[in-house]
Amino acid sequence: MTIIRYSQLVMPQDANVLGTLFGGQMVSWMDISASKAVHRFLKDSEADAALTRAIDAIEFKETVNVGDWVNFEAKIISTGNSSIIIQIDAYRETKALEKTLACTAKFTFVSVRKENGIYKKINHKKSI
Repeated sequence: MTIIRYSQLVMPQDANVLGTLFGGQMVSWMDISASKAVHRFLKDSEADAALTRAIDAIEFKETVNVGDWVNFEAKIISTGNSSIIIQIDAYRETKALEKTLACTAKFTFVSVRKENGIYKKINHKKSI
């Protein structure tokens, strides 16, 4: 199973009033990480893209501070006719800590194709 990697440096504009990573920013970055995995999965398929359908579970395990790196690992764990489920793990990296699990989530995407200007769900005809 292919693991897709993506990283972000936490900057002051990403932080809440406590100086830690704003949870909504973490979710946004996880969505981008999942999108990257789905993009690669859908190459050579009839789908034009995939859209976030649901965030099935998310757990914030450790705080992340300004100046820390967040390294995301996304992998597709199951597929249906049009659905794709991705597991995303976000690891905090500091000068002192190489890899600490900060957040974990499962996202569900749905494959779509543009027909007459409207995106419609499509069978991607692929499996992992």
